[in-house]
Amino acid sequence: MLRQFLRAVLCAGLALIGIDASADGLGPDTLGVIFNRNDASSIRIAHYYAERRHIPAANLIGLAVPDRSRIGRQELQVLRNVMLRELPASVQSLLLVWSRPYAVECMSVTTAFAAGYQPGFCEPGCQRTNLSPLYDTPGWLPADTVGWLPAMLLPSANEALAREVIERGIKADGSRPTGTVYFVRTQDTARNVRAAGYADAETLVAPRILIREVSTPIEKPLVNVMAYFTGTARVDELAKLGFRPGAIADHLTSTGGALDDSAQMSALEWLRQGATASYGTVSEPCNHPGKFPSPAVLLDHYLRGDTILEAYWKSVAMPGQGLFIGEPLARPYPHVP
Repeated sequence: MLRQFLRAVLCAGLALIGIDASADGLGPDTLGVIFNRNDASSIRIAHYYAERRHIPAANLIGLAVPDRSRIGRQELQVLRNVMLRELPASVQSLLLVWSRPYAVECMSVTTAFAAGYQPGFCEPGCQRTNLSPLYDTPGWLPADTVGWLPAMLLPSANEALAREVIERGIKADGSRPTGTVYFVRTQDTARNVRAAGYADAETLVAPRILIREVSTPIEKPLVNVMAYFTGTARVDELAKLGFRPGAIADHLTSTGGALDDSAQMSALEWLRQGATASYGTVSEPCNHPGKFPSPAVLLDHYLRGDTILEAYWKSVAMPGQGLFIGEPLARPYPHVP
């Protein structure tokens, strides 16, 4: 209750003095870092992240998180209640630092921690699921405006990889990279559904960054990749891709968010190859484009100066089954009103 009261006071005060609190978006002071206090790698990476990103000590919260791929909704409720009691009122988003769990029953752990378990986020399965109130919105005060704490997962089991991902995000900040965005058309008809929107996306963002449409199979190496969007169960050309710091990449498939027990390629492979953030679903979404990132929306917000967490979250209309992974504070581009 105190947390909600403080939020209300903050919002009322900002409204009275006419300050646009969302102008600068997400930053170290408004990011909560949640780690598993029973996992040494989680503890080390959380504290490394806090040091490198200058996260206030009060924003670090340790929880007794079960070491399983999936947990239940009641377990989530216990963990989330403890977190909400301890988080400062200023926190607007979360970084979860562990490799497991990545799911809460059929919901992703990132959306479950963001909004709590709600059956409508995933139990309809292949049907339409709950919509995100953050889809394609300006500004970033999700906790104060809609009561959500959008989260990103930084897998910590491979500590060397986790540190590399953190450093990529830091190196990307303010770098104004001039890399290439790749819109990939595949031979997989069911998973190629986002290709229908490539032309509109190119019209929206082409003046701001180089866009290339390519088709699989990819024969030659692609370098200076800033974004890569494809649809396939397994990305055969992955080893040919050279990513720039701050790059985003994902593949539309059913269980890319199942990080350690999927027959399909895990979203974690994008981070291993050099991307700074990715996305995948943890339960069967079918091929609804709204359950996956919209390249147009994601790039529009990213190129306007949103952090990678903000841009990714704003790009998914139905995020209940979707896992966001990576380094949340990467911000390669300057803020554009």
